[in-house]
Order: sequence, then structure tokens, then C-alpha cells
Amino acid sequence: MSGPEPARPARAGAVPTPAVPTPAVPTPAVPTPAVPRLDVYPLTGRTGLRAAGEVSLPTHGIWERALERAVHEGEDVYYLELSELTFVDVAGAGALADAARRFGGRRLVLDRPPASLPRMLDLLWPGLPKVEVSA
Repeated sequence: MSGPEPARPARAGAVPTPAVPTPAVPTPAVPTPAVPRLDVYPLTGRTGLRAAGEVSLPTHGIWERALERAVHEGEDVYYLELSELTFVDVAGAGALADAARRFGGRRLVLDRPPASLPRMLDLLWPGLPKVEVSA
């Protein structure tokens, strides 16, 4: 079993050399990317949910589960309060379009969505039934 090497005795007449401090080299500050986050809360006073954060690849599961719950709620009108969403990617908009198609005769109201979301829905899913945008 090997352990730390024993200290060697100084040679006779050897002058110890002082430790020379190494100048501190600044390291560039590399920001660590923030992990995308999506928080979903039930609304109080009306049927629906509030979403805050972003809808992107790491948060698709949360978004899709929330939309699935919305599809299965029994109210005539379901509100998605989206004023605190900072980003919705195309896949997230597609999941919303798919949920809207499964709403049957009920209405889905997007309350203050990011400006890009209604544009994506109009461009890629024109004439989507039962979706209203409230500013």
C-alpha cells in the first residue's frame, strides 16, 4: 500500500527558495444557462389555469398535462391566463391547438397570451374552433 511520500531532508548548505505567488488570472464569467421553468396554477373564481414561465422542450410535459386536464374539465368556458408566459414554441402552440380541437362544443379563452401565440395559431392552425383571445 503506498501512502504519501516522506519529506526529503534538505541538502546541507541548500538555501530554501521562497514560494513565488502566481498572479491570479481572471477567468471569464461564463453564465450558466437558466433551466426553463413552467409553473401552472388553478385560477380562483373561474374555471381555468394560470401559466407562468416558458413553454419549450424541457417544459412540454407540464404544458401537455395541464392542457389534458383542461380538456377533461366539464365547464362550458375554460380560461388560460397566460400573461406571465415569456415564450411558447411551435410544439407548445401545436399542443394547444390539439387540445382546442378536443374541446367539443366548449370555449377556450386565452387571457393575455404572449403576442406570438395568437399569430402562430392563426398562421399554422387557421380557423381553430372555439379559441378566443382576450387582451
